Amino acid sequence: MNKIKKGDTVLIVKGKDKGKKGKVIKVIPKEMRIVIEGLNLVKKHVKPKRAEEKGRIIEIPAPISWSNVRLICPSCSKPTKVGFRSEKNKKVRYCKKCKNSID
Repeated sequence: MNKIKKGDTVLIVKGKDKGKKGKVIKVIPKEMRIVIEGLNLVKKHVKPKRAEEKGRIIEIPAPISWSNVRLICPSCSKPTKVGFRSEKNKKVRYCKKCKNSID
């Protein structure tokens, strides 16, 4: 079970975008990577599709290792580590700082 899910707000703690916050738009569990909206942008060269079109350079968000980000708790608004506990026979995530459930 992943500690970070699609739709979570995270803080980047390592890399070129250190200190920036963003929303998770994609999780890649096999590679242990996540894609964050508008952060960790890389330039991609796109060929023209038709004869009258021009080629261009676009910026797309690249995956970042999920060890380089911290989840921002929705209740205490602080970057935190995530724990798991059982509530009503269901495994739920919780904030290790304020002990509130995240799900």
